[in-house]
Amino acid sequence: MIIAADILTALGGLGIVFIGLRYVLAPYASAATFGLPDWPREAFRSWLNLKGVRDIGIGLLTLTMLVVASPTTLAWFVLVTALIPAGDMLVVLRYRGSKPLAYGMHGGTAAALVVTSALLLLG
Repeated sequence: MIIAADILTALGGLGIVFIGLRYVLAPYASAATFGLPDWPREAFRSWLNLKGVRDIGIGLLTLTMLVVASPTTLAWFVLVTALIPAGDMLVVLRYRGSKPLAYGMHGGTAAALVVTSALLLLG
């Protein structure tokens, strides 16, 4: 189970780095996939870039934890990071965004992180 959990952790870390890079390099194209109904205009491009930097940072931290942490420490780290997509889901729902994206993408990511954490703890 540890190998499967490590692979899921690595894919998650690399995936969020990729998403973060998209928010830095193509913020408006990326924003359309987040699930909120109306995205701000040019004046708020910096906020979209901030989201990208946050995602890159958490992705790199995840990959670092995969390399340096014990499976138990990594499991708790992954579990805590599930709060990020869960919070994103609640924001999208709060502002009447896309329910399929809120539950499917953000909620699904949070659930995948919880499962990965459980695999690490049980492995």
